[in-house]
Amino acid sequence: MNGMKHSKHHDHARNPGPRLEPVRFEFTDPTATTVCVAGSFNHWRPDAKPLHPVGDGRWLKDTVLSAGTYEYCLVVDGQWRPDPQAKETVPNPFGGRNSLLRVAPSPEVSLPANTEPVPLSNTPPGEETECYEQTHTSR
Repeated sequence: MNGMKHSKHHDHARNPGPRLEPVRFEFTDPTATTVCVAGSFNHWRPDAKPLHPVGDGRWLKDTVLSAGTYEYCLVVDGQWRPDPQAKETVPNPFGGRNSLLRVAPSPEVSLPANTEPVPLSNTPPGEETECYEQTHTSR
C-alpha cells in the first residue's frame, strides 16, 4: 500500500508566486551623470531602476524579473535610448526603438515521484526543516 505522509509545515506552505530570475543591466558612458532603465517591467518609470556608477564610466543595475519578454530603454541624462548591448530591438510608438529583453526561466529542480518530505535530524521541536527522501514501495 502506498500512502502519503504530510508535514504540518508543508501542508500550509504559501505559494511563493512566480520565480524571479537575476538580470543585470550594464552601460558604459564616461560622460553620463545619471543612467536609469525604464521598461514594461517597471511601468516605464526611470526613477524606479537607477543604475549605479562603478567607475571608468561603467554603470550597473542588478535586479530580478519574472520570466517573460520585456521592452525597455536606458534613460541617460534624461535622454531615452535603446540599450546598445541589446540583441534585439522593436519599434516604439514614438518613432524610436525599444530594446527587447527575454528572461528565460531557470530549470526547476524536479523530484522523483516517489519522494516524501522528512524532517532533518537534530532540529529543535517546532523548527523542523524538510528534506526529501526517496521511498521504495513494493508491489
